[in-house]
Parts: sequence; C-alpha cells; structure tokens
Amino acid sequence: MRGLVSIGVAVLVTGCAGVPVVPPDLKDKIDERVSFLQVKASPLSYKGRLIVVGGMVLTAKPLKQDGTRIEILELPLDEDYEPTGRLTDSQGRFLAFHKKFLDPATIPMGTRMTVVGEVTGSVSLPVDEVDYVYPTMDIKAVTVWPPKVPVWWSRPYPYFGAYWGPYWGPYWGPPQWIPLPEGKR
Repeated sequence: MRGLVSIGVAVLVTGCAGVPVVPPDLKDKIDERVSFLQVKASPLSYKGRLIVVGGMVLTAKPLKQDGTRIEILELPLDEDYEPTGRLTDSQGRFLAFHKKFLDPATIPMGTRMTVVGEVTGSVSLPVDEVDYVYPTMDIKAVTVWPPKVPVWWSRPYPYFGAYWGPYWGPYWGPPQWIPLPEGKR
C-alpha cells in the first residue's frame, strides 16, 4: 500500500512541477533551428550541433566498451519536449549513444524518451532486408517519460436529459464513463 501511495505522490509532484528536459547549462548551446528531418537528410552537415529530439525506444543494446546504443523511432515533440502523436507521424529512426552502461531492462521497447544530443554523423545498419542510414548522436541529457494512461470521468448524478422517467421525475441511470478530451488531461 505504501508503494502505491509513494508512486501516486511521485506522479503528482512530477506532473505539477514539470519535467526539466534541457539542463540549464545546455540551454544556450541547443540549435533550435535544426530539425530532425534536416539532420536525417545530411547528418555530416550538422556534426557537432546540439539538438533536442525524442521518440519511442525500439531497442537498447549494451556495447562491448562501456556504453549503450539506443535505437529510437522519432516522434514530434510538444512545447514541453514530450514525444507525442501517432507512430505514423515519425520521420525516421536515429541512434543515441550513452557513454555509461544502461541496463536494457530499464528502457524497454515502447518507452518514450527525449534526448538532448550532439550529432556525430550516421551509420548504415540493416532493418529487416533493407540497409537503413541512421543519424547518430551522443547523449548529453535524457528524459524518460511515464506511460500515458487514459483518463476517464463520469457524468454526475442525476442525468437531466430529454428522457424523463415514470412519474415525471429525472432519469436516474447508471453513470456514463467517457474518455476525457485530449486537451483537458
């Protein structure tokens, strides 16, 4: 029970405080004019630039030398740098390299993350039967986002609608659970 309460409080505090995605020491160094699509088209032209990009983790693989390679499917970012949108909104994949070992179990497939990284070039690796050119970057800061949980709300009792029950009173039906609109979450 204590565990559930502590998780609830942590989520509440995180939701109220916001998540600082870009550390203050890197804020002035980020090139906001460079998009992921530009880096994907010409990774060597943007080598050494610091960008913010995010998406959904496809794989995480430890490297023989200390470090971890994370394959991420890029997704559009909102104003808080949180990856949003459908998977079909993606503009491609990229590889992010973390200097330290990260256990792949801590960032399973489907985890949403935002990376502040320095563009280092590109690598060609197979995706099924096709060679795919991945833009690569070294991670300077990373934010892992909690999973999105649907929010539901109930219409309050009584429901005063067009139907009035017998004896001309209001219809006191069961609650109607409907999803909360996207903008109200």
